Amino acid sequence: MKNISSLTAHAAVIAGLILSPTNLVNADESKIDIKGSDTLGAKLVPQLKNAYVKDNPSVKIDILAQGSSHAFSNLDAGTADIGMSSRKVKQQELDKFEAKGKALVEHVAAWDMIAVIVNENNPVRKLSLTQIEGIFTGTITNWSEVGGPDATISVYTRNTSSGTYKSFSKLAMSKKDYGTNCQKLEGNQPIVTEVTKNANGIGYVGYAYAKGDGFKTVKVEGVSAKVSKIAEYPLARKLYYYTVGEPTGEAAKFLKWATSSDAANDIVSEIGFIPTPIAEKAMGAQTK
Repeated sequence: MKNISSLTAHAAVIAGLILSPTNLVNADESKIDIKGSDTLGAKLVPQLKNAYVKDNPSVKIDILAQGSSHAFSNLDAGTADIGMSSRKVKQQELDKFEAKGKALVEHVAAWDMIAVIVNENNPVRKLSLTQIEGIFTGTITNWSEVGGPDATISVYTRNTSSGTYKSFSKLAMSKKDYGTNCQKLEGNQPIVTEVTKNANGIGYVGYAYAKGDGFKTVKVEGVSAKVSKIAEYPLARKLYYYTVGEPTGEAAKFLKWATSSDAANDIVSEIGFIPTPIAEKAMGAQTK
């Protein structure tokens, strides 16, 4: 875990003890509220919850997955003990916490790869970052421009509250604006559904959603979205949990288990993300 506030250590301790949502929201420390990212909250965290509660039946965990931006708004409001985010906290979000004397603490949940997906019948098998940028910014609008059929491209993206929406813009689009032709959807699964139905569709999803019928992933810069290729894949990223101050009580116990135990790492792998130890081994010095 990493304290990313610029507060002094003394102030951080005070913020954690006095202003922590765990202390404000849940007088009953056996209850944990986890809010934020759909990428984490739709599949992974519910499975982690089920395993954890099985061994700790007195603990109640509530999960609300509405997008990464909601992690920080709920932490700020004191309505979440743990925030889930598929992107790193923005400086302006961090500034808001610091202005209120709150120390935000970052915990790496897992590693992910954003997979670019197309319909299974699309002959396009690989795209460069330049081509992906063109498609999602709207400067490339026909599949024939990237080696496909003469057909208008249907572009599906996450909505603006999504961390994946912002991460993809940073990693694949040089932080440029999305094109006006993009259709914004609320989660990974809706993108999979639309691309599966639409022969001319393209979208992006977290690695855990990149396998299924009716669609396929394309290589990015000649590299497949595979765990063995994470060091080379251009759209690899970390996923995060955030807390206000160092977590306490059951929230601290759950986070320690979820980010370091073999049982949790097995679940991370089963769901389709990459446990941090495996990613660090593959990435080597790049993660340091």
